[in-house]
Amino acid sequence: MLEPAKTVLIYQKEPGIKEFSKGEVIFTAGEIGTVMYGVLEGVVDLFVGDKAVETINTGDVFGEGALVHESHKRATTAIAKTNCKLAYLDKERFLFAVHETPVFALEVMRSYSCRLRRFKESF
Repeated sequence: MLEPAKTVLIYQKEPGIKEFSKGEVIFTAGEIGTVMYGVLEGVVDLFVGDKAVETINTGDVFGEGALVHESHKRATTAIAKTNCKLAYLDKERFLFAVHETPVFALEVMRSYSCRLRRFKESF
């Protein structure tokens, strides 16, 4: 089974990846999200305000919430914790990947569920 990030790379519309340097902002809370990301290399921290609330590692995905939430607003700010190489999917390609690769949909849901569980356990 492919890591969710590799599936993102396979289904992205445009060839190539996005590279971010350590400390670079990938997206900001409150902005409209048009893509989700898969971490091919590196580590990304997600922040609420000035507090890091999640760490996304190589092989995992993030930013998918903006594609499925009706407001499409980002709930967190994503900052590269290390130099990163990210694959990305827009909503159209995300829906295509979910349709064509149901296991990808399960992996995205599993990722999201694990992150939500860790968040709940922190209280």
